[in-house]
Amino acid sequence: MVAGFEGPTSGRIEIGGRDCTTLEPHHRNTAMVFQSYALYPHMTVYQNMAFPLEAQKLRKDAIRQRILPVAEALGIAHLLDRKPRQLSGGQMQRVALGRAIVRRPDVFLLDEPLSNLDATLRIETRAELKRLQRDLAVTTVYVTHDQEEALTLADMLVVMRSGRPEQIGTPHEVYQSPRTTFVGRFIGNPPMNMLACHYIPAQRCLELTTCCLPIPPQFMAALAATNPPHSLVLGFRPEALRLHWQQPNTAYVFPATVYVLEPLGRETLITLNIGDERVKAIGAPDTLATAGVQVWLTVEPSALHLFDGESSVALQKTS
Repeated sequence: MVAGFEGPTSGRIEIGGRDCTTLEPHHRNTAMVFQSYALYPHMTVYQNMAFPLEAQKLRKDAIRQRILPVAEALGIAHLLDRKPRQLSGGQMQRVALGRAIVRRPDVFLLDEPLSNLDATLRIETRAELKRLQRDLAVTTVYVTHDQEEALTLADMLVVMRSGRPEQIGTPHEVYQSPRTTFVGRFIGNPPMNMLACHYIPAQRCLELTTCCLPIPPQFMAALAATNPPHSLVLGFRPEALRLHWQQPNTAYVFPATVYVLEPLGRETLITLNIGDERVKAIGAPDTLATAGVQVWLTVEPSALHLFDGESSVALQKTS
């Protein structure tokens, strides 16, 4: 719809403050980059990047002044005289990205533009793309299934599910306050831990399979409301958990058994069993935990999330 290939069923599409709802695609000044490269095989890299500028009838020196800095930033300056068949997949992807950038459009539409790059080059190109976007100050709609890309690049995130927005917010808001269980599991690697529980009004506690926890203070008001949900899902991020070898004197504690450890260099990813359910925690690189060991997990109540067990929507927090 932003590009103009489909019309909205309601509302308007504005680009740069201009109503573009009824404008033809070629009048919208958008630049698109997809996972496929769409390069002209008979043209050199330079000619591919120059093509949209020549269509705008810019002078040759102006075209060169636009292309060279972008090619340098994307690491393709040494490839300007080559044809697409002489390039790797990652190089062709950067050429396609550069061709879009030199146009200086009113909006970029990028659909997984870094997906064909290797891991190291993806991180480097991601940083350059963020710098270029900041310097150009052009609105960018960036589609990706890579949540790390989304969190690092976005000013605002829209988490989509089955074609509908599940949550809209800053990366911090979406990560720290997921609106639904889907968002909690989708954003974050490893994802948010989720445990089924029940609200027991008479005891003012959350009943899990292995323990009962006091109601976190931020959810007192939501659960005191008329007809609160009794079937709930308790959520918490892996980094919020702390491991203990002896049972600590705190109310928010889970007995658990270490299932497997995955050393990752700077940290250790620990998978644990809490009853019949599995959770993940982040441990120190030199953690002494071993598979089968009984441990206790603690979490600050402020780090807990509660979701309605039926609707999967987060309960309202109060400060």
